[in-house]
Amino acid sequence: MTTPALIPLDQVDPQWIEDLLDRAFEPGRQQRTAYKVREGMDWLPTLSFAALDADEHLVGTIQCWPVALNTPDGKAHPMIMVGPVAVLPETQGAGYGKALMTASLAALSPNAPLPQVMIGDPEYYGRFWGFTNAYTGGWKLPGPFEQRRLLVRCDNPAVLPHDGILGPWRG
Repeated sequence: MTTPALIPLDQVDPQWIEDLLDRAFEPGRQQRTAYKVREGMDWLPTLSFAALDADEHLVGTIQCWPVALNTPDGKAHPMIMVGPVAVLPETQGAGYGKALMTASLAALSPNAPLPQVMIGDPEYYGRFWGFTNAYTGGWKLPGPFEQRRLLVRCDNPAVLPHDGILGPWRG
């Protein structure tokens, strides 16, 4: 596979993004717990990208969102929620999702690296980008989820709270 063309997501028609998300995920995707975690927030333009195929058609997107882990003592610990990573079904396996993830994580500022959190396959996201569920056992989400799929990536895991609930960052 050739390297996909990646462009900032804010250069893509918002309706095209919604259409792609509808095709990549089952109907009712807006009811998923991840949508509740980032409810009312805008995605982060500097970390969100679109993948184009050789004919310059939109085939994939990644969005990142400002969220926080709100601990029982009332503190909000800012994080970045990675995803959804969406690729058209007919182009899955061609490397678009991997390229989108790599570009998004590479765009993070090394001067202020916030922990990144996502809901995903721990074996896949752990192997390629260092996401783990080792620190998220006491974390909750505002809806149903599989605990083992709640992942975090952080340069210094000692800063991660042991428990709390993920929600939109209101800071």
